[in-house]
Formats: sequence, structure tokens, C-alpha cells
Amino acid sequence: MFERTALPDGPRVISARLPGARSVSIAAYVLAGSRLETPGEAGVAHFMEHITFKGTAAYPSARAISEAIEGVGGSVNAATDRESTVYWVRVPRREAARAMDVLGELIVRPALDDRQIDHERTVIIEEIRSYLDDPAEWVQILFQLAMFGNTALGREICGDEEGIRRLPESAIREFWRRAYRPANVVVAAAGDLGHDAVLDLAQAAFGTGDGGHLSFEPAPALPAGERYLLGVRATTQAHLAVGVPALRRDHPDSWVLTVLNTILGDGMSSRLFLTVREEKALAYDIGSGVTDYADVGVLGVSAGVDPDQLKPALEAILTEIATLRDTPVPADELAKAKAYVSGGLELRMEETRHLASWIGGQEALHERVYTLDEALAAVEAVEAEDVRRLAGELFQDDRLRLAVVAPARRARGLERSLRLP
Repeated sequence: MFERTALPDGPRVISARLPGARSVSIAAYVLAGSRLETPGEAGVAHFMEHITFKGTAAYPSARAISEAIEGVGGSVNAATDRESTVYWVRVPRREAARAMDVLGELIVRPALDDRQIDHERTVIIEEIRSYLDDPAEWVQILFQLAMFGNTALGREICGDEEGIRRLPESAIREFWRRAYRPANVVVAAAGDLGHDAVLDLAQAAFGTGDGGHLSFEPAPALPAGERYLLGVRATTQAHLAVGVPALRRDHPDSWVLTVLNTILGDGMSSRLFLTVREEKALAYDIGSGVTDYADVGVLGVSAGVDPDQLKPALEAILTEIATLRDTPVPADELAKAKAYVSGGLELRMEETRHLASWIGGQEALHERVYTLDEALAAVEAVEAEDVRRLAGELFQDDRLRLAVVAPARRARGLERSLRLP
């Protein structure tokens, strides 16, 4: 399914050939995210992602960068996470060299112009404000703080407005110098391209250079923040996020957790959707999700509800969590959940961007790269007793954390309901 090569003092390159595909997708993972930041430089990893798009050696402006890709019908974007920053391009197959060249420019040869850095502060501040103005986003920010405390994992990836205004240009350049080195990059390509061709393109675009070993502080013992955080907002819909510490990335039970999460709240056939939305009509949006890092993880449930229904909605969610802990999953429900996970994996592998993300994300952040068949086998091996056992380990009262954005008087007393039946 894939081939990989580590270029000397250059990027690790992994590729998957998809015969007949008309598109090529390339994802370049810089192994640096917000976990590397000190409190005084919070937001610098995300700022770095932004400023690379403002000009490079070969593409002197944001317009030149976008036109290089969009001018041939392609798309380009990037995203900053806690432990990596990913840049991706999707283009017609004949433009693979152009795509790789643009990624190399963005990562290895950004201009980092003082005027553009100052200009981009305003843009990032508006992004931060947009998250705080959106209750569904703000509740996630509060939930991360409740779970991880005031640490690199608990702080908002974008930083805060005051910190972005103060962030020195020198801190941005120093972050690039340390982290954005060719040897600190994983390049993943998917499409109808041979591995040797991908290697040649990556070597030409990224070159060589090692910035030294990068490391981040270990995660705190979880949960690390306050049990209940409230964001007061005069909204007509309240938003809540509740969850527990879960598993680190590559934990032996990771596939069990994937199936458990699917049963609980992933999709319209999940228990939370069928009960809280369809049966009780307490929410429009509701679902669960897993976040994992090198040494810790979280399982969280999010919902938007009528402010007057906050307590019944929270109690309904906790009831479903307790049921999953206390009662074995019926065989037919387990089979449906595994089919949902497996089918989703199979369908995504037919699209080059998802395939590049699959192999690139694993090569960059995981202990091994699964082939599709290996992943399907791991899902199929999950048993009902595995799910019940893991649910019993995870779902405990003292591990629960809750965040709510709502009018103050509607959220009073919710902490007293934060216990499993």
C-alpha cells in the first residue's frame, strides 16, 4: 500500500500509488505544534503557519502562492495542531512537481517579512475573536482548559489577543529556525505516481538541513483543570462539552476506543444521537469524539441544547455513558459499529487527499503505519468485552470534566449533576 524512504538530513518520504487517479495529493507534516511553545510564545506555531503563506523566495506574495495552485484547478491549505503542523496540496496529476515545489517554498523558504508579520497579527486576532464569538467553539476552548489546565495542551492553539499583539518577530523567526527544517518534515504523497518520482520531487523541493532535537513537556496528570467551567453568554442555545481522559496515541486499546466512540456518539446510528436527539429531542447537534496525543488522550461529548434543557441533556448523556460502562454491547450493535468504522476507512482510501493524510499522519505521529487491511483486521478483532472493560476503566465520576456556554442563570447547579448514574 505504501513505500517510504528517509532522505539523509532531509524529509521522510512516504507514498501510496493509486493507479488511474487523476489527482495527486501531497501532505507535508512539520513535526512542530503548539506543545513546543512556552507561555510567553503561545500562538507562535499557528502564527508561523499563517505567515508562510504571505510570501516565499519563489512566490513573493500570498496571491502568487494561491495562483500557483488555484491557477491549475488545485487547492492548498494548512492547519496547526498540538504536535504537528500540516500543509497540503491537491492538484491534477500532471502538476505534481508544482505542488511539491510550493510546499517546499512554504516550509523551507518563507520570506518572514516584518511588514507582513505585523499585518497578519490583525488577521489572527480576528480569527481568535471569531472562535470566542461562536459558542460551539468557545465551549471546546473551555473544555480543553478544564481537562488539561493552564498547560501547552490546555491553551488555545491560536493564542490569545494580548499575546499575539506582543509576540516578537524574533520569536517567529526563531521558531521557524528550530522547527521548520527539512529533517523535521514528513512528506506524504498519494496518486498515480511512483515512489522514486515522489522522492526526486521531495529532494529537489526541500533539500537538507537538521535543526536539532525538539521536545515538549510531558502532559500533566489528567484531568488537570477545574471540574466545571462556565462561559457566560446570552445565547438562545446553550453548548456543553463533557468528557474524560482517555488513551494516549498508539495505546494497545486504541482500536477498542475507536469502536467504543462509534457506539457512543459517532454518527446518526450512535446511542447519543438516537437517544438524546431522536428519542428525547433535547439537542440538534450531538456527538462524541476522541483526541489523542503522544502521552495522553481525551474522549469528549458535545451538544447544543435549549438553555432550559441543560440539566436533562447532561443527565441523558451521562446515562448513556454509564450504560456503556455497565452493560455489554449487543452483538448486532457491535457488528454495525465495526462495519461503520471499516466502511468509512475503505471509502476514504479511494480519495488521494485522505490517503495522503492516512499514511502521512501515521508516519509523522504514530509508532507504525497501518495498511488498510491491517486496520480492518484490528477493528474486526474488537470484542464486546473489550468495549465494556475499557468503558469501565474510563468512565468514572472523578475523571469527568464539564464546560458550558450559556446564560448564567440557566447553568446554575449543573456541577451537582456531573456524576454517573
